[in-house]
Amino acid sequence: MVILKSPGEIKKMRESNAMVADVLEGLRELVKPGITTLELDEYAESYARKRGARPAFKGYSGYPFALCASVNSEVVHGFPSERVLKDGDIVSLDYGVFFGGYYGDSAITLPVGEVSDTAKRLMKVTREALYKGIAEAKAGNRLGDVSFAVQDHVESEGFSIVRDYVGHGIGKNLHEDPPVPNYGIRGRGIELKPGIVLAIEPMVNEGTYKVKVKSDGWTVVTTDGKLSAHFEHTVAITENGPEILSKTMSAQ
Repeated sequence: MVILKSPGEIKKMRESNAMVADVLEGLRELVKPGITTLELDEYAESYARKRGARPAFKGYSGYPFALCASVNSEVVHGFPSERVLKDGDIVSLDYGVFFGGYYGDSAITLPVGEVSDTAKRLMKVTREALYKGIAEAKAGNRLGDVSFAVQDHVESEGFSIVRDYVGHGIGKNLHEDPPVPNYGIRGRGIELKPGIVLAIEPMVNEGTYKVKVKSDGWTVVTTDGKLSAHFEHTVAITENGPEILSKTMSAQ
């Protein structure tokens, strides 16, 4: 069941998502060769605790960290560790908080030092696909319009869209209806109405769209070992169009 949020609830979601945006902005500054993903996780958790928020992912279905840090061929749900980021890596950082009764959720993919042209283009196309999806998240459209916009852009650029993992509704729960696939057909799916809040999150692979889960039971990787990128925003559908609740100051 899709839960419509009131203007007051959306205001509270702006607060939780602003925290997420602040953390991702801080992580953006920290990501450079020589830092470990565990240090990034510690920063993200410490920030939430200091602000009186709870990291959304830690303990969720048993996930043991505050941050998902996925490097290179890791798609999503990567475990932070003592792994040192090196020049040429890319790292996807997915983060959420629970604050004031509502969740915030967002993700970015960042270069570590100087990266390949392919990595740069993959990140650029994934970010563009997110915004093309957001542009379709307006009252009167169908959910399939969002999904199609993402898929069409990604595939037109020669990359592939992950099918096994999708975006989601968000609010008092981290994952709510409706699921938000990153592939679909225009005019299909539920009608979008003011008050719906979606976490739209393209996961884009350099090669095949096929993925598998590593032995830790969480980390999703590309089956061909090629790169993957991930961008996500929490978006409210309003009478005046889509409102990005999790946008950072640097307009990621």
